[in-house]
Amino acid sequence: MSEQALNSRRPKRADARRNYDKVLGAARAAFAEQGTNASLEEIARRAGVGIGTLYRHFGTRQDLLEAVYLDEVEALCQSAEDFADLPPWEALVSWLNRFVSYVSTKRALAEELAATVGMETEVFKKCHDAIFSAGEPLLERAQAARAVRSDAAFGDVIRLVSGVTMIKGAKPEDIERILAMALDGLRYTPPA
Repeated sequence: MSEQALNSRRPKRADARRNYDKVLGAARAAFAEQGTNASLEEIARRAGVGIGTLYRHFGTRQDLLEAVYLDEVEALCQSAEDFADLPPWEALVSWLNRFVSYVSTKRALAEELAATVGMETEVFKKCHDAIFSAGEPLLERAQAARAVRSDAAFGDVIRLVSGVTMIKGAKPEDIERILAMALDGLRYTPPA
């Protein structure tokens, strides 16, 4: 998913684009605070727009949920560029920590979308592909630098990191500590 793919959904006129972005930001905050059942009227109020403006941009709750989800995936993917100048191991770990933050805050949103439209939709496929396109080069770079074991596949790394985020009742500092231990298992160790 490219920035162009996301921006193709955004209105072209400056005032409409501002309203779209305000609604998207208000929805992101409301969903984070109240879950995916946050009132659309409350979201419009937070955005400082009328409910008609919200519906003009997002015809259904599903459309709004999808737009917020896609926007978050786009931000996650763009963040890979933020770490490109770091040494390979640091770049990978920094991006994986960003991935953990994304997963932990977007789980309810993804679950709602999956329950409504299913995981086999084009939206989830594009998001999956975009995440792999952003993160896989970071892993490959770390492997080329011999900072990460060569037998680690990106899909396995994502499963490992996602599993850590699913630990029930864990505090953020526990997740951070457990993730660091799990990631240490990825480090390359020269044969004895």
